[in-house]
Amino acid sequence: MIIICAMIPSAIILPQKDLSLSIIQLQSTWQIQGILLISLICGAQVGLICSISYLIIGLFYLPVFHGGGSIGYILTPEFGYIIGFIPAAWTCGFLSQKKNNSNLLDYSIYTIISLAILHVSGIFYLFIGKIFGGWSYNLIDLILINTLIPLPSQLLLCLTTSLLSLLLKKLLVKT
Repeated sequence: MIIICAMIPSAIILPQKDLSLSIIQLQSTWQIQGILLISLICGAQVGLICSISYLIIGLFYLPVFHGGGSIGYILTPEFGYIIGFIPAAWTCGFLSQKKNNSNLLDYSIYTIISLAILHVSGIFYLFIGKIFGGWSYNLIDLILINTLIPLPSQLLLCLTTSLLSLLLKKLLVKT
């Protein structure tokens, strides 16, 4: 699911006055939202297993990460965000299991908290990498590129992920 979501670009479709559609591309894929969706629907343990599996697949088998893959990806600034999938997935799943009658607002809050955990993990990795001289880019530029620019579209996708997870949960319970 995460691998498929990583290939799906995100966009906003807006109707125009002449009834045509305008597409605005967002600065994010559904990669993060894929893991949060799994965690909301299936819980903390499944989300944790999926995020660890995704990490292993990307490091040792297939280039499934946004910037590729392989063991060398550990040395890139983006790897801290990939590591952040693990605590983010567990947190999102744990929070969704904790309350039985969750609604759209609850799920949106859970996904936003999980997204914040993911970004804190990524920024922490950037600091560590900068301290040990892992990359030559300016730390502020790295935070801007990896957190601040994609964050608005990721927050927008959190609402969509929450809505989609509620609909899928209702569909799965009825069948």
